[in-house]
Amino acid sequence: MSQENQATTYGNAAQAGYATIPQGGLPQYTEAWALIEAARRMAEATAAENAKEKMREALRLNWRLWTIFQVELTTGESYVSEDVRMNMLTLCKYIDQHTVGALAEPTMEKIEVLVNINRDIAGGLLDGLKRTVEEVENTHTLEHAGDEGAEQASAQLHISVDKTI
Repeated sequence: MSQENQATTYGNAAQAGYATIPQGGLPQYTEAWALIEAARRMAEATAAENAKEKMREALRLNWRLWTIFQVELTTGESYVSEDVRMNMLTLCKYIDQHTVGALAEPTMEKIEVLVNINRDIAGGLLDGLKRTVEEVENTHTLEHAGDEGAEQASAQLHISVDKTI
């Protein structure tokens, strides 16, 4: 994406209803953020004045997100193991089927199922990201034991991940 397109896309974040959007460079964090944002919108929709309409909007947003995951898992080279890829594709199929039923007759119970799935997957992504950063931090620290610059870099990395998560 060109810088001009990024500025336009990110510049419209407030118009799209996003208070904040993640910075690039951490795909796992971006995926987790998107799942949490979709979960938030679905949960809020159940309490809206025109709940059925808002629930359908939130369901369609969530469905688009899961379609993106499905496409990423089925085209090109996957960055996850074959077991994880197959489990995620099975979950995508479930999301598709459940969403179709929820769109036909949206209820708080049907929305809650999707909200919980999104939150659980997002939590797993964030836990994995945190473990990866800790491993990199430990490896880097061991490689440069006694190196003052390495200690400062490690501290900065830790602070930046804590702020992100």
